[in-house]
Amino acid sequence: MDLNKLTIEDAHTKLIQGELSAVALTQAVLDRIETLEPRIAAYITLDAEGALEQAAAADQRIADGDVTPLTGIPMGIKDVICTRGLRTTCGSRLLENFIPPYNAAVIDKLEKAGAVFLGKLNMDEFAMGSSTENSAYQITRNPWNLDHIPGGSSGGSAAAVAAGMCLGALGSDTGGSIRQPAAHCGVVGLKPTYGRVSRYGLVAFASSLDQIGPMGKSVRDCALIMNAISGHDERDSTSVPEPVPDYSRLSSGAFKGLRVGLPKEYHEAEGLHPDVRHAMANAIETVKSLGAETVDVSLPHTEYAVAAYYIIAPCEASSNLARYDGVRYGVRSKDHTGMLDMFRQTRTAGFGAEVQRRIILGTYALSAGYYDAYYGKASQVRSLLIQDFRQAFAQCDVVLGPVAPTPAFRIGEKTDDPLTMYMSDVFTLSANLAGIPGISVPCGLSSGGLPIGLQIMGPHFSEERLLRAAHDFEQHTDFHNQTPAL
Repeated sequence: MDLNKLTIEDAHTKLIQGELSAVALTQAVLDRIETLEPRIAAYITLDAEGALEQAAAADQRIADGDVTPLTGIPMGIKDVICTRGLRTTCGSRLLENFIPPYNAAVIDKLEKAGAVFLGKLNMDEFAMGSSTENSAYQITRNPWNLDHIPGGSSGGSAAAVAAGMCLGALGSDTGGSIRQPAAHCGVVGLKPTYGRVSRYGLVAFASSLDQIGPMGKSVRDCALIMNAISGHDERDSTSVPEPVPDYSRLSSGAFKGLRVGLPKEYHEAEGLHPDVRHAMANAIETVKSLGAETVDVSLPHTEYAVAAYYIIAPCEASSNLARYDGVRYGVRSKDHTGMLDMFRQTRTAGFGAEVQRRIILGTYALSAGYYDAYYGKASQVRSLLIQDFRQAFAQCDVVLGPVAPTPAFRIGEKTDDPLTMYMSDVFTLSANLAGIPGISVPCGLSSGGLPIGLQIMGPHFSEERLLRAAHDFEQHTDFHNQTPAL
């Protein structure tokens, strides 16, 4: 039995029935990591000893009858989420030796559930990127084709799940950074409503956009993780005290009678790859066959979303990353002539090119004389996008479209063209600007054998609806059962 291929649900069943121990499961996944890590490069920090200790404790919990669906489940954590005593780098040289003295709220919740932490997963530096080529440590490769990117910025998380190097993972989504890599790696990824999952302990990129979410091999696996990490947190001022349903209550038939909106700005977009267009057409026919009613809707301000996002996000990043100055924590340049020069040298050496680009862009847009013209105008566009979705959801229950305009591209193909790279997020970042949830579920393969993802978005706090719809689609297709040949 290839234990690394188990879903969280299947592994949980075997654990509670005594067919499998958490230690054996964790060791099997660690063996898988040892075999594939030189080729995939998904982990920045691996904590094998700590994982086995946690697995042994989980076995004791199971023996005592103190069990949750995540007890003894080996998971990977994106390296932007603080873990007490375990290095958290954010994919940056600036935090190369940073060991947090506290856990993020989601880590406390997963610890309480008995999950096993394998280590910290690779990512674009400070979550800025769409390909995981911006990590200061390594380039993660797509398990389906090692010459292609896994998506970003949660590329390490998606690649690890797809390759069986963990059973589930946490990522963060600022403009599509859970959904896009999930689509490119053929796994399921959910970006929750802004405020549904606490951001306490999530190292900030853009505070009004960032959201932690689950990635798994199946929709049910994501639902089980969501059950564990959702809920109000007083330490996060943006956390919403909204009741949390049982997301794992999934069944077939969710699409029957559901009004599914098809935005023309997504399905008729220029630059949509023929393979993606074909997969979308097939997905629409599938949901129709399941009893859905399709409705043509419009999100007219989508064409301005990329421009608005790449003003708002860098502005917030320039503010959030000002704390990395070499004074309080992180790397400090030793080659300087005074305090201001120390700041300059530390940030120049510590930040990569993409992070520097966005800090400069954000600082410029926030400067005197330009604030209203850039940040103020982008905020107005954001309000229009929120209004677009509100009007669309008055006509439909969910919106359906592609996750990315193309399948995963080759490593290095877009690194010299940032604007083309930014367009990889054209179908995902509107959800972050509007604060609504979205899920990516496998819906096809390209002519080159690379996964394609279907995106389903809904109104605020409609995660339960999205998970049920995605599960219904999953149960009537076979794409989630297809795995890379590694």
